[in-house]
Amino acid sequence: MSKLTPSIKWRQQFALELPPARAGSVWLHACSVGEVSSVAPLIRALLEQGQQIHLTVVTATGFKHAERLLGDDISLSFLPWDLPTAMARMIRQLKPALLLLAETEFWPGMLAACRRQQIPVIGINTRISDRSFPRYQATGWLWKRWLSPVHMFLAQSNIDRDRLIALGISSSKVQTVGNLKYAVRRPDVDANALRQKLDTSCKRPILVIASTHEGEDARLLNMWPAWHALCPELLTVIVPRHPERFDQVAELVRERGHSLSRWSEQRPDTEMNTTDILLLDAMGLLSELYSIADAVIIAGSLQNIGGHNPLEAAICGRGIVSGPHVQNFRDIMADMQKAEAAIICHDDREIEAAISRLLTHPQELKALHAAAALFIEDRSHVLDHMLDAIQTWLPTINNSDR
Repeated sequence: MSKLTPSIKWRQQFALELPPARAGSVWLHACSVGEVSSVAPLIRALLEQGQQIHLTVVTATGFKHAERLLGDDISLSFLPWDLPTAMARMIRQLKPALLLLAETEFWPGMLAACRRQQIPVIGINTRISDRSFPRYQATGWLWKRWLSPVHMFLAQSNIDRDRLIALGISSSKVQTVGNLKYAVRRPDVDANALRQKLDTSCKRPILVIASTHEGEDARLLNMWPAWHALCPELLTVIVPRHPERFDQVAELVRERGHSLSRWSEQRPDTEMNTTDILLLDAMGLLSELYSIADAVIIAGSLQNIGGHNPLEAAICGRGIVSGPHVQNFRDIMADMQKAEAAIICHDDREIEAAISRLLTHPQELKALHAAAALFIEDRSHVLDHMLDAIQTWLPTINNSDR
């Protein structure tokens, strides 16, 4: 994988530096962080099949995110500017067998170059937003021609499918398979062992406060006495979003006089039976923690951060409580709220009340979690549907080379 350096972006954008040849590979293009996150499950599934993957991105944040998510399992580069010579040079060097285009990454020069070099193209997770659809319609005759090299579109929804057809795409070339954002996997964790590690009695209700940002921890700690009064045996697990804030959050807890344990510190098993608050000062464990949570708050939503992914909790059968700032996952949160799998609160008072009610009304908490499990079950097969749809276009794997 290419490593990001100050000069690599512009050199690759002008095709002055080309990716390594990956003859017979699957070339997948995603614009930035959101698209890279969405296609990561598909990339992992293709790697498990033995496919070689080259990923192109547009932004530096997308590049860094791909490095973190996928490491050296793929090759990675910036997409050249959509100029005939630059795009053609990159494709001739890469020699892919198939191009998968994420969402609305429709580049006319890229598509024309693929047609000239006889590379099949499939649009995956395709969406046409409310905002962009009028612009596409205004130049529909151009888009019909520019998109003609695409062999198939796998749309996120029937609305997206209908909009593609309205642009002149043949209905035979468009399928609705769903949104790849729902292609999350349940963590491989021994829930009983994890539960016992946090609470040897295995009887204490566990409240997980996930992905807090500066300013949110103090507000949530102000609500904690009300929850503790209603449920004295409550064990609250706080998970700061950024590791550099671990010590800061620990100090906030101690200032309020609450008993605190830190995940990273050695401690006798009995300590966890009496501690009020556990600080999860380690990375990569949050998704496992959802599997044993009794109630979940997704932070990054009390302040104008935009929220964090609620599907990691839903795949573990956990509904969530959130603040009002959920714009990073607006559609998903709206759907979860409609399905009664999420509670979106307008302010701190509502968050405090929502958790208080769930702690004292176990049937409502059970219903919230059941709704979340059903919600994700109805949508989690999107990856299988997408793999089935593209299977005939994938390069043949030479098992003798694996």
